Amino acid sequence: MDHLNTIDPEDIIRIAVVGAGWVGVSFAYQLSMAALCEELVLIDSNHAKAEGEAMDLNHGISFAPSPVRIWAGDYSDCRDADIVVITAGAAQKLGQTQMDLAEQNAVVMKHVTEQIMASGFDGILVVATNPVNVMAHVVWKASGLPKHRVIGSGTVLDTARLRYKVGEYFDLSARNCHVYYMGEHGAGGFVAWDNARIYGKLVQQLLAENESYRQEDLDAIYQRVRDAANQIIEYKSAAYYAIGLGLLRIVRAIVRNENSVVTIGAHLDGEYGASGLHIGVPALIDRTGIRQIVEIELTDEEQRQFDASVGRIRQAIDKIESVT
Repeated sequence: MDHLNTIDPEDIIRIAVVGAGWVGVSFAYQLSMAALCEELVLIDSNHAKAEGEAMDLNHGISFAPSPVRIWAGDYSDCRDADIVVITAGAAQKLGQTQMDLAEQNAVVMKHVTEQIMASGFDGILVVATNPVNVMAHVVWKASGLPKHRVIGSGTVLDTARLRYKVGEYFDLSARNCHVYYMGEHGAGGFVAWDNARIYGKLVQQLLAENESYRQEDLDAIYQRVRDAANQIIEYKSAAYYAIGLGLLRIVRAIVRNENSVVTIGAHLDGEYGASGLHIGVPALIDRTGIRQIVEIELTDEEQRQFDASVGRIRQAIDKIESVT
């Protein structure tokens, strides 16, 4: 099979999902309905679970917009995959931070990546396992792939949550709320408010023009977005639908060569003053993976917040590397 970089529209696209838990299956279900691939393989250490999920998904294929072959496979099936999406690993529990999972999930990521690469895989890896920026870095190092072909889900979910809440506040479709959540996924990230545009205007301009809009309200939106995962975990034990759609957004940008800007976990080499790690930033995505990091202008305070995220991610990476 040709590599995705030179993919022909007539080629059969295969996407593999490693991890048949809530996130993996939510993504697989959405992918089966998205007309983005002809082959979808589920891989899990519990093969019977993957088999059952594949059966369930196949039973709905007659309702899909285009035919998809779905099966429970093993790592050898990654050889002909164009994209492998990794969702395996321990999930965050109530009272835990994502960084609490770092050492445990790093072991899983190294094992999974080694198995994927042993198959002869030569495509694009997308990582969703938390803490996602740290795990994307682990996968990148273990894979030996170029940095533009290892993509973390980064802050794609945080940005979606943010745009939903901002859209509610300004009575505007979330699709038209151009604002980014950057840095760490979850509690350690921040909103680049100074760059945000609503109704085609900078947020600060809207605040100045309309006294019913207040910075205090925007700060409250940030807090709700920051704490959303803990609230969902408290209510229903795990969040999976929205991140499934976030992964679909990334995969669609790759397969359809969209040249779209998505906030993902990208490996930096000097951008935003940081190097040698994955972190949530806007990036241009096409069929080669990450075509370009988009560097927006940050205020001094936003840069300080970004640097703090860099420090925490680097500290977690250093700790993992010191014990593995």
